[in-house]
Amino acid sequence: QVQLVESGGGLVQPGGSLRLSCEASGGTLNYYTIGWFRQAPGKEREGVSCIRYSDGRVVYVDSVKGRFTVSRDSAKSTAYLQMNSLGPEDTAVYYCALDRTGLFRPDQCTLARNYDSWGQGTQVTVSS
Repeated sequence: QVQLVESGGGLVQPGGSLRLSCEASGGTLNYYTIGWFRQAPGKEREGVSCIRYSDGRVVYVDSVKGRFTVSRDSAKSTAYLQMNSLGPEDTAVYYCALDRTGLFRPDQCTLARNYDSWGQGTQVTVSS
């Protein structure tokens, strides 16, 4: 069974950048969709982006378009979330997750209910 491990979180000043990694072990990602989510204190988990691992097709929610970039490295079984122009509103625990249905549903791929395997999360704090 594929397991996910996020890394790369930390403290960054407003306007700064971070790159999160989501490394998979125990299997291939080629048939799956990887979603990136975040959860701020007292708020529901929200999707920010997803990527179809086989061809790199990506969807972003409006709040991160132009600031966040998702990519993947097939050789390393790793997906990345590059976050630029970070603001305090981006402070949250960030998670990656797998949709193992093999279906890519652009209009639904940022919905947490479609994912059944989750990493442990990594904290991102944007503060001066």
